[in-house]
Amino acid sequence: MQKKKSSNLNNARFLTVEGVEGVGKTTNIIFISEWLEGRGIPYIHTREPGGTPLAEELRSLLLSPRDEQVDATAELLLMFAARAQHIEQVIKPALAKGVWVLCDRFTDATYAYQGGGRNMGFEKIEQLENFVQGDFRPDAVILLDLPVAVGLARAAKRGTLDRFEREAEGFFHRVRDAYLNRAKEKPSRYWLVDAEPPLEQVQVQISETLQRILAEQV
Repeated sequence: MQKKKSSNLNNARFLTVEGVEGVGKTTNIIFISEWLEGRGIPYIHTREPGGTPLAEELRSLLLSPRDEQVDATAELLLMFAARAQHIEQVIKPALAKGVWVLCDRFTDATYAYQGGGRNMGFEKIEQLENFVQGDFRPDAVILLDLPVAVGLARAAKRGTLDRFEREAEGFFHRVRDAYLNRAKEKPSRYWLVDAEPPLEQVQVQISETLQRILAEQV
């Protein structure tokens, strides 16, 4: 299917990278950054939750393990509070200057983790998305995908787990299913990458994907 062109008049692109735990987001975001740099494309790298001082404080609240049970609605609202600050203070200003934005997770993660993983469903998330973002959406979502068991085994090797990483395996199956369903429903924005093969093969896929995304500007 033909992918849609950027809605930004200056052709700056808003790229997000998504996936369950252990898919290699950090490593591959570094690869994407180097790919952009190698082509002289101005960009910033940011993350969610986070990206601004206030949003980073909210990130710490959201990810830190705690004895208190965090209510799913409270978690959802904190996610969107951080996102509202991030969009207005970082993402939109960069795009307005013609700078690409490369973001580690965005609202699709909320659909996957809170909507799917927490079994909240998607109606409330969609309402908050429209309230906070209006019609603002990423131009392209690079979804790194692999079996949950493989991802969790990789994540366990990193050391200390955050509050989300400590969830049961069933949680992550629901997260993955939500991601894959959104990719099927919104093929104009999603680019699926098989993250299970060796890193070199994964990055060949990513490079080909980025070439196609860049070609949409022409």
